[in-house]
Amino acid sequence: MNIILVSNKMAKAKSLNAWQAGGLVSALVLLPVLLMLLFITPKQTIKEQGVKAMLPPHLKGTLTSAQSHLDAYAKQIGELQARIMRLDAQNQRLAKLAGDKTQQVPQTEQTPHSVIPNRGGPLVHDKPMSELELKSAIEELMKTVDARDDYQSVIEAKILQQSVLKDMLPNSSPVRAGYNSSSYGWRIDPFNGHKAFHEGLDFPANTGTPILAAADGIVIASEHTPDYGNIVKINHGSGLETRYAHASEILVKKGERVTKGQRVALVGNTGRSTGPHLHYEIRLNGNPLDPRQYLRGNAG
Repeated sequence: MNIILVSNKMAKAKSLNAWQAGGLVSALVLLPVLLMLLFITPKQTIKEQGVKAMLPPHLKGTLTSAQSHLDAYAKQIGELQARIMRLDAQNQRLAKLAGDKTQQVPQTEQTPHSVIPNRGGPLVHDKPMSELELKSAIEELMKTVDARDDYQSVIEAKILQQSVLKDMLPNSSPVRAGYNSSSYGWRIDPFNGHKAFHEGLDFPANTGTPILAAADGIVIASEHTPDYGNIVKINHGSGLETRYAHASEILVKKGERVTKGQRVALVGNTGRSTGPHLHYEIRLNGNPLDPRQYLRGNAG
C-alpha cells in the first residue's frame, strides 16, 4: 500500500511506502492519547516527578529515608496520644475506687495542644511539622505520660492502704539513709546511656550499712545474680514482695521468717552497680510498685 501526499509547496506528488505510512498512522493515533494524559495528570505530580528524575540515585534514597524518619515521629506522637487517653480513663476509675473526690488528673506545665479536646476551625496555610517540631511535641507528650504514671502510682498506693493488705504493706525504710527520689521510673541508664525504666529506689550508703526488712515475711530468695548482685527477696503474703539488692553480705537464708526492722543484709556494690548503695523494690504479683508511696512518711 502506498500513500500519495499532494501539497502546493511540493513540485510534485510524494508517495510513502508501507513502513512510512504505518508510522504516520501510529503517530496520528497516539497523539490524542498523549494530549489526554497531559491534561489529566496533575501538574504537581509532573513537577515532582521531574525534580526526582533530576536527582542522583543516592539523593533519592536520602529523601525517602528522611520522610520515613518523619513518619516514624508522627506515628510515635499518635501512639503517645492514645496512651494518654487510656491512662486518663484508667486513672478516673482508680480515683473513684480510692474515694478521691477531686479525681483531677494532674496537668504538666506545658500540656500539648494535641491532647486538648474540642478544637476546630478552618484550615488555613497548613504545613507539615519539621523534625525539630516533632521532637519537641514528643518530649511534651512524654512529660504528660510521666505525670499520669506518677498520679496512677499515688492512687494505687491509696487503694492498697485502704484494702485488706494494709497490715502487710512494707511501709518502713529498708535502710537508715536518704533515697534518690528520682530513681524510680524512666531514667538514663548509667551503663549504656539509654533511656530505661528503673523498677526501684536507690539508697546511697556506705558499704556495711545494715539493710532492714520493711515488713514481716518469709525469705524466698537469698542468692547472687548478675544484675542484682547479692539479693534478698521477702514474701509478705497476698502477692506482696520486697527485694534488697547489691548487698556486700547476706545475713538470712531462704525459708527463714523475718520481722519488720530485722537486719537481712549489708549494703554493698555487687552486681550491676556503680557504687555502694541499696537497690530496693516492692512488687505486687510480680509487678513493680513505686516504693516512695509506701515509706512510713507517705503511708496512712
